[in-house]
Amino acid sequence: MLNFTPAPFIAVAAVVAVVAGPAEAHARLVSATPAPNSTVAATRSVSLTFSERPVPAFSGFDVVNAAGDKVELHTSVAGDGKTLTGTLARPLAAGAYRVDWRIASSDGHRMTGSYGFSVQ
Repeated sequence: MLNFTPAPFIAVAAVVAVVAGPAEAHARLVSATPAPNSTVAATRSVSLTFSERPVPAFSGFDVVNAAGDKVELHTSVAGDGKTLTGTLARPLAAGAYRVDWRIASSDGHRMTGSYGFSVQ
């Protein structure tokens, strides 16, 4: 008769779960300026920070006004590699705006999302 104790197997399974966990995570939006659902004064930039470095060639965002028109902007990647900043050609006029973002993680997984904010 074999003497079986599950403790070593549980310990190994826990280690595998901890090690595998981060590999399965996908980039997500962790902060934004202007913040989602905020009301701000006229601004000339929008910044999005993600939980990991996106692949710049496949990542970006649009700022869209209430009429559905995209606002002209120039996008750059900050030194941390996780923050995308869009510099607007001119300050945003009063009204409602939506940020539509799309990123590709280094693992090739694509994520999209959107949020709104208002300018006074």
